[in-house]
Amino acid sequence: MDITPTTESPLHAKVVNIDLKAELSPAERAQIEMALATYGVLSFPGQDLTAAQFKRFCENFGELELNVANSRHEPGMPEMMLLSNIIENGTPIGMADAGQGWHTDLSYNKVIGYATILYGIEIPQRDGRTLGQTQFCNMQAAYEDLPADIKAELQGMTVLHDFDKFWEMMRQKGSPRPPLSAEQRKARPPSSHPVFMQHPISGEKVLYANPGYAVRINELSPADSDRMLDFLFKHQTQEKYKYSHAWSVGDVLMWDDIATIHNAVADYLPTERRLLKRCQVTASRFFN
Repeated sequence: MDITPTTESPLHAKVVNIDLKAELSPAERAQIEMALATYGVLSFPGQDLTAAQFKRFCENFGELELNVANSRHEPGMPEMMLLSNIIENGTPIGMADAGQGWHTDLSYNKVIGYATILYGIEIPQRDGRTLGQTQFCNMQAAYEDLPADIKAELQGMTVLHDFDKFWEMMRQKGSPRPPLSAEQRKARPPSSHPVFMQHPISGEKVLYANPGYAVRINELSPADSDRMLDFLFKHQTQEKYKYSHAWSVGDVLMWDDIATIHNAVADYLPTERRLLKRCQVTASRFFN
């Protein structure tokens, strides 16, 4: 296995000379986890996996999340969501608009997300250009660059994250997804987490707030919270923190949900087929 950081961004490394169909040794798993904590985003190009093989790879890194709001998953594998704009026999096979806006997967959970892993099956292209890139921003760098007075003010404070915020934002953009049911809301109640979090592997501090789910800094007044969140959202999505991944068929892309935020770019047409499979790994190994 060879792990090489890319020159265009310190937020990404490419992992080659590894076949993800094979069992990972403990040493290989540890190497991947350390690389993930170091770079934030890892790509494993040229993989050829069955759904079961992809799931087994993901399970190396922790407990897999079950999505309560979407039934479009790999048959028999509710842990593996299908992200796709493909319609078969009049029925969508996956969720077409997942992730279109800056967010952090599972930040709304009591036990937050550790890593998200996607497998690219069909990738749209137009005029030789890859469409549907996934963008990332570096939350360790965003924390480090915060003004000292902001760090001092927010130290020890917590942010409320709400699953419904992103869901309703997508509906307001025209998504056909229905409102969350009372049962779904009950299954995903809002959760609070520290504004500044220490990464469980790297030990570095990160800014743990995101435009998709963060709704309130609990220790501030509503007006002061709104102003602070507006500042943080603008700060954390600056170009200097970004990496954009151009997908290729066979890519497995793995990212750190504690140290990054991400956004799915929807620059492809409904007729330009896109299919990815996704597993979300919770941080239950690190947090109760």
